[in-house]
Amino acid sequence: MTPMQRLAYGLLGAPMAMAALPVYIHTPKLYGDELGLGLALTGAILLASRALDTLQDPWLGRLADLMQRQRRGWALLAAAAAAILVLAYAALFNPPEMLQWQLAVWFGAALVLVYTAHSALNITYLAWGANASRDSHERTRLVAFREGFGLLGVILASLLPMLFAYWFQGVSRWLPYSLVFALFLLLAVWLLLRQFPLPTSHPLHTRGLLRPLRQSPFRRLATLFLLNGLAVAIAATLALFYIADVLKLEAYSGLFLATYFVSGALSLPIWLRLSRRFGKSLTWAVGTLVAVVGFIWAVQLGANDLIPYLLICLMSGAALGADLALPAAIAADIIPEEDRGSTGSYFGIWSLINKGVLALAAGLGLPLLAGLGYQPGGDGGLTALAVIYAGIPCLIKLLSAALLIRWRRSLEVHYAV
Repeated sequence: MTPMQRLAYGLLGAPMAMAALPVYIHTPKLYGDELGLGLALTGAILLASRALDTLQDPWLGRLADLMQRQRRGWALLAAAAAAILVLAYAALFNPPEMLQWQLAVWFGAALVLVYTAHSALNITYLAWGANASRDSHERTRLVAFREGFGLLGVILASLLPMLFAYWFQGVSRWLPYSLVFALFLLLAVWLLLRQFPLPTSHPLHTRGLLRPLRQSPFRRLATLFLLNGLAVAIAATLALFYIADVLKLEAYSGLFLATYFVSGALSLPIWLRLSRRFGKSLTWAVGTLVAVVGFIWAVQLGANDLIPYLLICLMSGAALGADLALPAAIAADIIPEEDRGSTGSYFGIWSLINKGVLALAAGLGLPLLAGLGYQPGGDGGLTALAVIYAGIPCLIKLLSAALLIRWRRSLEVHYAV
């Protein structure tokens, strides 16, 4: 593929990440506090919509498979999902004045539309990349481009709301953000449809939504993806608590997060080269071990350890590049030729796992910390916070690395080069 085609594919990763982060981080405060909906009702709506979002992913994957039977089916699905996402996103972050019960209905409906459109577009996007080339290393390059731009989207989503609040005082920061997001998303989808080759249509299997899990290599990879994702999700859920209460460096949170993500983006070409030389599975195992070696030191840090934690962010961020680029690339490799018409179903389950571990990390980590005596802003339970933040993810990563090395050959032998 040409560099322009890779750019056309990868660019969409940025607005997809720009859409996701504010929904997770900002909607609870926006509706629960600023708009007066209340934390209990806001939390209930978020929980119900998130459950629906997670459970519908295999069905959206099946929809993508049905659409790919037509030459331009995925293009039509991507365009429709993008249009719905733009409108729903503007509605979610810019609601009109209304009664509380009306606001609750508005919030729930807009949230479901945003989740559904984002999931439909994302699953189609992943499946399209997996079918874009018969060359394994080319598919890995496409994943690297996608994830690299995704990190750019995370950084933009972190900075732009703060900047817009400063630049447009008196106006909701979400109005300009929604506009920038809409323009970026539509530009990226337009470039994808114009420059990126349409995939070849494949016969569709009709043997159920869970057919991918009957394939032993994919089942093993899904287990690894779940373990690795759980480790990352636990650390991500607790990172701001750790920075504020263990390190006492809350003012530097943005610096730490930016260091982590920029390091991850810069490391992508290195992991790409290593995977081409040593294989994706072995390279991912090495990246997992690098993450453990770099991150485990966070267990014993204390107040004002700024430089040591910056070094941890650099090293664990560098390992992030392997986590971003290689699992999805391996997934694209091990889909059997006879299942190429069901690629959307594979990535529907992939998306379900990805969302499930985020919910599991919050559902397990936060109550466990509370039970061990930790309260945000207090001095109790800080050792427990450090151990759960860094120690438990490292143990899970070690288990994942051991299984990855054990299953390495079964993942590599199915590569469709």
